[in-house]
Amino acid sequence: MKLQKILSNFQKLHPKEIDLSLDRIKNLCEKLGNPQDKIKAISFIGTNAKNSTISVIYSILKEAGFKCNVYTSPHIQRINERFVYNNEQLNDDELADLFEEVQKINNNEPITFFEILTACYFYKAADYPDNINLIESGLFYRLDSSNVLKSNLASVVTAISEDHLDWLPENDRTIERIIFEKTSSLLNSNIIVAKQRDTKTIECIKKTISENKSNKYFFNEDFSFTNEENGNWYYEDKLGGLRLPTPNILGQFQLENISTAIATLRILDIGIKEDHIKKAITKIESIARLQEIKSGKLKDLVKNNMLIVDGSHNQHGAQVLNEYLQTLNCNKHVILGMMANKEHDKYISYFKDISSITTIDIPNQNSISGKELKDKFKNHPNVQYQESIDQAIKSVPLKENDILIITGSLYLAGEVLNLN
Repeated sequence: MKLQKILSNFQKLHPKEIDLSLDRIKNLCEKLGNPQDKIKAISFIGTNAKNSTISVIYSILKEAGFKCNVYTSPHIQRINERFVYNNEQLNDDELADLFEEVQKINNNEPITFFEILTACYFYKAADYPDNINLIESGLFYRLDSSNVLKSNLASVVTAISEDHLDWLPENDRTIERIIFEKTSSLLNSNIIVAKQRDTKTIECIKKTISENKSNKYFFNEDFSFTNEENGNWYYEDKLGGLRLPTPNILGQFQLENISTAIATLRILDIGIKEDHIKKAITKIESIARLQEIKSGKLKDLVKNNMLIVDGSHNQHGAQVLNEYLQTLNCNKHVILGMMANKEHDKYISYFKDISSITTIDIPNQNSISGKELKDKFKNHPNVQYQESIDQAIKSVPLKENDILIITGSLYLAGEVLNLN
């Protein structure tokens, strides 16, 4: 296929998958006419919840009649997911044409795969100057290819925690360094900071952005929410309160993400109404984030039991996943596969009251083997290894009304959804 051939060529343009620098992306963007300077964007920076927060804002904007362009990474099932314009993904032919045009302009100059994809996104986005762009940052932010905008509408800082530590100097793999990499170069506009895991993280973010001239808004200081007994919940900021329905996505932590999204749009004052919000949060499209699989080949294997796929892969993700599991009064079973560079021991330390754990291999050369992952569960009484997703599901000792969660990696989540 034409698209796959071009993608293969993109991956050969640089010897490294990641090479943190802004030089190459800036050079290519200049050849493209600096398209990033012609768009209106909201930037999303953080470790967790970037994609979920984007999904909420996107849903609300669409409900209010806005046209959006959306750039996220990594993709779960198809690379087309990363390239949304006018509220629609590009099809294979459109994507191939875009890539081919940028490839010719780049003229085989060295550039990483993610950098040239980002340049392609900007190049097409400039065709829609009135659209709102929702742009997810990649690794960290300071030297990430998304950090070439001269201005934006807002920077949304989602939950920050330890991840991708292998890309930091060995003597400086700290939360303080991660916060510096993610927030020290935010643009002067509006900064909205979501709920963080502890006071230390919040205070470090505040210190890092203290000289930034943006308007700054913090969860629990400028916006917040409370649960109500009837299933509704109450959002509040300095503009007033909103009594809102239960969203269509699972997990208490998603109320935090939804609150951050609402705060961002109300701060921007672009005409979002209460009714837009109420309708939009009941039809959020969120892939591989506590996503319930309700039909398909794999769902058939678990029968009446609940099947969930979740791409969490670091300790903060494991923490919020466990918090959700603790709200369920049933047997919980986990199928787990992870990448090799993750902190496996810290991730699995959050699994509490789990009836069984099945480790598997992920078909990716950067993953830890399921057998090696199994050996890390030294104190769990019911751990097994299976080679494939199908075999793993069939082997889980499910009873009536149990829940089975497949988690540990976005790559694994993509494999599950493709198989189903």
